[in-house]
Amino acid sequence: MLILVLFTLSTLVLAFSIMIFSSLLAKKSILDREKNSPFECGFDPKGSARLPFSLRFFLIAVIFLIFDVEITLLLPLVPISYLTNLISITQTGFFFFIILLLGLYHEWNQGALEWAD
Repeated sequence: MLILVLFTLSTLVLAFSIMIFSSLLAKKSILDREKNSPFECGFDPKGSARLPFSLRFFLIAVIFLIFDVEITLLLPLVPISYLTNLISITQTGFFFFIILLLGLYHEWNQGALEWAD
């Protein structure tokens, strides 16, 4: 039991000493403040949090999620094709693919894929 306590304490002392030593040797300056600030979804972290959210960015994110889900539904069809009827798998794959293409055409028709005005 004493050996376990000594091992734990020595590990903690070693970890803390390495963290302190690395923070003393690190080059920190005010110029690195921008680089070390969080950057998420194109928002300025030092600006106001009450700015309106870009609807186009939201639509592109939703379209990406829809395409991602459709692709994850289509990918298992290839390994399953050896186990089931080939005609039913082909019809299912084409059904999902047609839905995906119709959704893309609708978004393109509505102008959601246009970034410039």
